[in-house]
Amino acid sequence: MTEAELAGAVAIVTGAAGGVGREVVARLHAAGAAVVAEDLAPEVAGLETADGRVASLCGDAALSSTARRAVELALGRFGRLDILVNNAARFLGKPTLETTDEEWDGLMATNVRSVFVHCREALPHLLAAGGGAIVNVSSISGVVGLPDQAAYGATKAAIAQLTRQLAVDYSPRGVRVNAVAPGAIDTPFLATALSGAPDLEEARKQVAAEHPLGRIASPAEIAEVVLFLCSPRSSFVTGAVVMADGGYTAA
Repeated sequence: MTEAELAGAVAIVTGAAGGVGREVVARLHAAGAAVVAEDLAPEVAGLETADGRVASLCGDAALSSTARRAVELALGRFGRLDILVNNAARFLGKPTLETTDEEWDGLMATNVRSVFVHCREALPHLLAAGGGAIVNVSSISGVVGLPDQAAYGATKAAIAQLTRQLAVDYSPRGVRVNAVAPGAIDTPFLATALSGAPDLEEARKQVAAEHPLGRIASPAEIAEVVLFLCSPRSSFVTGAVVMADGGYTAA
């Protein structure tokens, strides 16, 4: 993608301080877009660039007030909004019988409500601009059943269905809505998921072997798929859940 491909576009990226989020911000910026990088972690401030085209926002993505602030920052700093990437998420690996109400509700808030409130705040401005792109980050866990992921898998399946619904509702008015469903990615997120394993390196090898490509994805590889769905190159793609999973769900 050339530097001019997204020149003049303005994006919001949630979960921007994480592995995939950082890569998405970097690629959007490199393609010419201005970006509001949002995360609960204060480290998100480190993503700001000398040219002023990346603005940071520290806040809880599950709150409608944070979504509103992100949209206001995009409009106030850059004058418009064209792209929304909903990447914020938490992981919970726990048997159903051990999952508490608080854990279920908290995971639903971070993983699903964050997508809903950001879409709700962004959509009026995307529609007013004549169209735009929303990309939500789902997971293979929302497509197939995996051990001890009842709550997490439910959140990722909800994101996939919300993606389809929003595409049906708003694509006729120019807003494309898609999701990316990654397999295992080499980020601290994966380390958290495998933290209970007696041998972390052996667990990583086992996870890699479960993907037909025989390895774990890099954050950059997933960010490239997100960037494609944000760009005009995917102009006839909407309502899709793109499996960026190394063949996991094909096996």
